[in-house]
Amino acid sequence: MAHSRRNTEAIRDYLSDADRVVEVGIGRRTDLASALAKSGISVVATDVHERTVPDAVTFVRDDIVEPDASVYEKADALVAQNLPPELHRPTLAVARAVDATFVFTTLGGDQPAVPVERKTIPGGTLFVAN
Repeated sequence: MAHSRRNTEAIRDYLSDADRVVEVGIGRRTDLASALAKSGISVVATDVHERTVPDAVTFVRDDIVEPDASVYEKADALVAQNLPPELHRPTLAVARAVDATFVFTTLGGDQPAVPVERKTIPGGTLFVAN
């Protein structure tokens, strides 16, 4: 668990200058959204399935492949954890459309499907899309 917590803290710290963040595909992992909200960032979490999120986080059911643009409009950053490669391009397209930074981690040995800058964080790599 310490590994996961350090990873969460590193991503939170990377996004510390953001006012509003959308976490794409939150799934059952609410630690990052919670940490961002506790640090004063407005957080919207999305997923294709209905999910329970902390009180300080707003949940919107949305599919990044066919997104509701209004969900992402005022975001400073889009963030995703363990994002599968087939969702890298659609998420980057949304981030570009709303002029937001896109940062993500992948699962296991998956490589990014979009151009990125790599940031080493505890336990892995944070990808920052170009």
